[in-house]
Amino acid sequence: MSLIGVLAAGFFVTALLYASVGFGGGSTYSALLALSKLDYRLLPLVSLACNIVVVTGGTIRFARAGLTPWRKALVIVMLGAPASFAGGLTPIKEATFLMLLGASLVLTSLTMLIPVREQAADTPTRFARWMPLAAAPLGYFAGLVGIGGGIFLAPLLHLARWHEPRGIAASASLFILVNSLFGLAGQLRKNDPALLGAAIEAGLPLLVAVAIGGQIGSLLSVRLLPPHWIRSLTALLVLVVGVRLLMGA
Repeated sequence: MSLIGVLAAGFFVTALLYASVGFGGGSTYSALLALSKLDYRLLPLVSLACNIVVVTGGTIRFARAGLTPWRKALVIVMLGAPASFAGGLTPIKEATFLMLLGASLVLTSLTMLIPVREQAADTPTRFARWMPLAAAPLGYFAGLVGIGGGIFLAPLLHLARWHEPRGIAASASLFILVNSLFGLAGQLRKNDPALLGAAIEAGLPLLVAVAIGGQIGSLLSVRLLPPHWIRSLTALLVLVVGVRLLMGA
């Protein structure tokens, strides 16, 4: 199988797993591309585009079902989006980029092991009102390394009992979508326009793979395995990739 075929398979599985637990998978897409030795400047472009494809469907479904707490979610989005654009604009060296990406994967694996509440909490904690402030630094980091940031924000919102679980999932999905759009805009403005053509050439087959995997993940995977099993399996895979990336950085 060709390299692009292997990557497409990896992106398909990643999108399937992440979509089944409400996330986009941007950090893992970037890691897989980094391990393939693709030009590191292309990684955020491809990963953020894949994020957008995966989470758009989920965001729309949450909205149609009336699960998105728009007033609270928009506060988070408005704080995160400009910071994500600024992160996308920030120049970064390859070694620093790979180190931050590897570290984000290790942290991602740990956040996915935090238990998620299945039922609504009685009352928010005293920290709940301050949780939106985390959106700005998470947004900046998301734009810098090409992720959505929702996978870090959601556990904080759960721990603070910021909203009921489905509302948090809907808010995280919207956060990922908007951050990815703004981060991608920043990355496009920062980089040489010639890179866009290379990103499109490398990314089109991968976008198709995540579109299919994301749809299957969001519609079927939760029915095949309990969600906590899927989260644990995804966390293990992410940890392995993150450690390998850090060892090579």
